[in-house]
Amino acid sequence: MPTKSGHTTAIRATRVVGTNVYNEANDKIGEIEDVMLDKTSDGIMFAVIGFGGFLGMGEKYHAVPWKLLNYDESTGGYVVPFTKEQLMQAPAHTISELTENDGRRVRDNAFSYYKVDRAA
Repeated sequence: MPTKSGHTTAIRATRVVGTNVYNEANDKIGEIEDVMLDKTSDGIMFAVIGFGGFLGMGEKYHAVPWKLLNYDESTGGYVVPFTKEQLMQAPAHTISELTENDGRRVRDNAFSYYKVDRAA
């Protein structure tokens, strides 16, 4: 079944990881490093967007609610409704922090920062 944007609701994780992320001005702001899954609800907790590093050093990882990413065929990447500056100001995490407390703290902080209702 397609989403509101006409895309299918199912996608392989291997097609998501490594995909570039752009803002609405078509500026690249990072790439998807990982997708955190919630085993108990069979849902996606959040996407992990990385930026700012070189060869894996100094990179910052940001949790972004999956529902904020919309795939754009013309760029071959995901578009989010915020700027790189807004992403830079968002809570940043290390890879190990992303899964502490089953990822709930990171998920809740991301949904709060981006003002997204988890139930919606």
